[in-house]
Amino acid sequence: MNTKLRLSLVAISIVIVIVLLFRWVIAVERIDAGHTGIRVNLIGENKGVDDITEVTGWVFYMPMLTSIYEFPIFTQVKDYTPFKVNAKDGSEFIVDPTLSYYVQSKSVPQIFRQYRKNLSELEDGFIKNVIFDCYRIIANNYPSDSLMSNRQNFENEVQTKLSNVLLKEGFVFQQLTSNMEPPQSLKDAIDAKNKTVQEAMQAENKVRQAEADAKVKKVSAEADKYVNDLKASALTPLIIQQMFIEKWDGKLPVYGQTPALLQQITK
Repeated sequence: MNTKLRLSLVAISIVIVIVLLFRWVIAVERIDAGHTGIRVNLIGENKGVDDITEVTGWVFYMPMLTSIYEFPIFTQVKDYTPFKVNAKDGSEFIVDPTLSYYVQSKSVPQIFRQYRKNLSELEDGFIKNVIFDCYRIIANNYPSDSLMSNRQNFENEVQTKLSNVLLKEGFVFQQLTSNMEPPQSLKDAIDAKNKTVQEAMQAENKVRQAEADAKVKKVSAEADKYVNDLKASALTPLIIQQMFIEKWDGKLPVYGQTPALLQQITK
């Protein structure tokens, strides 16, 4: 190997070593939009989470001394696995919650300092436990039938309690859907009650219809009687004679006695 080639290899090796050392000593992290970066000191008196929130952009730091973590601060939507809660009388309801929330930027250092977990771990740990406790505590104040008939009040109480607890920890509640399902026995009872109410309404409607039909027939009969009475009162003896004459074909009976009226007419 000639001297020139040897020198080139040495130079390349030196460059590689310098690059590796530089990468080890100084690093660059890009904080994406919609995220907050926090600086964690690994050594020294200030070991832990600084009360410094990095802005969006490029952040230079020393990996041997410092770590940078990113927390999303845009709206998060978490769909949880269904779980059971008990009403006051012990009936089990299934809740299938979906939560929308976001993290306050100023609270990110404290959240990381307290929990030392990323956001997905917090969703499956702390936040999930808070949601379960809120449903469990509020549901235990309602009997089964009251829980169904006052469902909106129940939902509002859960959301209010959840919002207050999360906000204290730096999480801002936005929306919660429960998709709550009652136990099958309660569903059957509700269906039976609805069926009974419907049948009672149908029976009542039939009675009302029968009464209406009877009233119609009564009015119709009274009208017919009134018309017949008018006709009867109008048929005087002279009118009856006139009607008889108008319908007579001019022939006298062959057998029997001839009515006096016809005898008068034929004279």
